[in-house]
Amino acid sequence: MSDLLKSLAVSASGMQAQATRLRYTSENIANTDTPGYHRKTATFENVVAAGHRTGEVRTGPVKLDPSELKRIYDPGNPLADATGHYDGSNVDLVVEIADAREAQRSYEANLKMFDQARQMSASLLDLLRR
Repeated sequence: MSDLLKSLAVSASGMQAQATRLRYTSENIANTDTPGYHRKTATFENVVAAGHRTGEVRTGPVKLDPSELKRIYDPGNPLADATGHYDGSNVDLVVEIADAREAQRSYEANLKMFDQARQMSASLLDLLRR
């Protein structure tokens, strides 16, 4: 029974991590046109308890994409410098949409694993009641 409970914890941690990743992706999409905005990325870390990996994951600290910001020419913009350019964001919508789909699919895979373990636990409890 403990292995089934452990699999529930592993899949729940995966869902939480992917939900955080999806939140960062949606923040990036919302800030595509924000001047000076750096894209956020999620990193995943293994959870270690008593010196052993538990199989669970968690998100690490948010990281900002170090790639250069797009230079945008708009002399009428109040942020423009003497040459008429200002720094845009480094968010690429195609990359963000791909990341969002990958996070969604990973979330769904963890959800299926969670549901399967839940069903197996319920079946085991039904057998034990008889």
